[in-house]
Amino acid sequence: DFIDGNFYYTYARQNDLANQSTFDRNLRASLGLDPNGTDFIMVDALDPDQLDIDFFGADELLNQGAEYVSYYGYDYKGNRQRGNRSIDDFFSARDEFGNLTRERGAFAPIYYAGYIMDKFAFDDIVFNVGLRVDQFNANQFVLKDQFVVGEALTVADTRNPDGAFFVGNHPGVVGEDWVVYVDDVNNPTPNAVNGYRSGNTWYNAQGVEVADPRSLRGASGIAPLLADPNATGENLTANAFERYTPQWNFMPRVAFSFPISDEAVFFAHYDILTQRPTGQNILNPVDYLFLENRGQRALNNPNLRPTRTIDYELGFQQVLSKTSSLKIAAFYRETRDEIQARRLLEAYPASYTTFDNFDFGTIKGLTMTYDLRRTGNITLRAAYTLQFASATGSNANSAVNLVNSGEPNLRVIFPTDRDQRHLLITTFDYRYGAGKDYNGPVINGRQILQNTGLNLVGTFGSGTPYSQQRISTGNAFIQPSGSPQLEGTVNGSRLPWQFRVDAQIDKSIELTFGKDKEKPKKAFLNVYFLINNLFNTQNIINVYRFTGNPDDDGFLNAPIWQPTIESQLDEESFRQLYGLKVNSPFNFGQARIIQLGLRLDF
Repeated sequence: DFIDGNFYYTYARQNDLANQSTFDRNLRASLGLDPNGTDFIMVDALDPDQLDIDFFGADELLNQGAEYVSYYGYDYKGNRQRGNRSIDDFFSARDEFGNLTRERGAFAPIYYAGYIMDKFAFDDIVFNVGLRVDQFNANQFVLKDQFVVGEALTVADTRNPDGAFFVGNHPGVVGEDWVVYVDDVNNPTPNAVNGYRSGNTWYNAQGVEVADPRSLRGASGIAPLLADPNATGENLTANAFERYTPQWNFMPRVAFSFPISDEAVFFAHYDILTQRPTGQNILNPVDYLFLENRGQRALNNPNLRPTRTIDYELGFQQVLSKTSSLKIAAFYRETRDEIQARRLLEAYPASYTTFDNFDFGTIKGLTMTYDLRRTGNITLRAAYTLQFASATGSNANSAVNLVNSGEPNLRVIFPTDRDQRHLLITTFDYRYGAGKDYNGPVINGRQILQNTGLNLVGTFGSGTPYSQQRISTGNAFIQPSGSPQLEGTVNGSRLPWQFRVDAQIDKSIELTFGKDKEKPKKAFLNVYFLINNLFNTQNIINVYRFTGNPDDDGFLNAPIWQPTIESQLDEESFRQLYGLKVNSPFNFGQARIIQLGLRLDF
């Protein structure tokens, strides 16, 4: 068109049915338009009631790995699924329009346990011997090889001259189940091998172990030999997965004791305990579909095993009087197969962070317990524990920053977050009985304090460790600024000591009811007055790593942040508001709390 001396070009709307979204087609149909038409739709002008989640296809809501929905045991629309779902359903099940429905069954692990135990005496030695057997089955699919999101070929697969890739002779040290690495995933050079991998161990083409798997890279990066180079990424198939192997755990338990005299006894025990994975182990196939879009986000590992604790204790108990005793016990515990973040370097098609059973730790210490049974009106128990707890990680996420920085998966022993060296707990109870056992004040023939008592629990302990940092990072911001560089060693600093006393005064009242006066029904009403943190002690339970203070992170006084602070619209207001935000009440223990309550036992 030629208007006012100017040429205007009008283009018809393009109708690209090959790339039409499921949402677009269903929306047009719901509005009475031609599903394959080119009518312009002003989506913002639609009433919300005109939209429905059924308009979407599953892959559209998975959004290339930045999911809008997350589901297990339900379909992507939120409808509950019945029956079991296999990994094939996720990769191949389609609706009536041919769209993948991405079905995922509920996480339904299977757990069996049984034990046998016997107690017997041999001369003066009393033995308590048992065996517990557990089976844990995650009941889900896992990657056949966590370094290859696809179907990798092994040395044995290259022995067949009629196969897709044939290698004449491998080095003699190479195992038949070792994964073969070549120069190019899509077009490997015939008879050429860059290296091998067995589990987590890498080897060069001569079968010599190498520390850095980057030496096995080809021109286009790491290149495992794949059965189908196209069956990876968004074209991944169920062939990359296998069933979880059930884990059998055998846990022997042996305890024995023998008297040294009428007033002293020696005891010891040996236990093995296991714990099923409590997180990070539910399969999410979307992680592997869009692995290259996950970045540094830690992915679940559905192949996690139970963790194990091996416990040893050796002790001695001595009677001090008719109502008191002293017990001394030394203990040693090993924790194995603990869950920790791990970076799988040179995984294909991309390196990624996940979790694995490769942390370990030790806990060793000594306990001393003085026990005074009811003597007159008093019961007393005091227990002191000296403990040293060290491990390669305090929790499953403690190494995430390290592995995401590109550092190797280091395994170094440090004190854990729970390494409280000294702990003293004392329980004191002063109580009056009733009837002939009452020895308290009497007014007008009434035992006014019968079944009344005072209970005090005191806790005194050293501080737990934390890692100090070199610069202030602005912890009060939603996104802290800068990098929290480590100052000193991991968990090389300590929180202050903590002290707390809880007190309770209570009185039990016997209630009788019912028509039978000879055998009335009884109930007990307990009235209590409880004061937690009696002395309102301000215990510090968390500090800012730069300053070591609970109410100041050092940002406002740090020289490097002064230009940032001075550039604010109102510097004084910013400083006041920042100070209020950084003074978090969650860095302090519970303040004094007073409770008045009733408890009825019948």
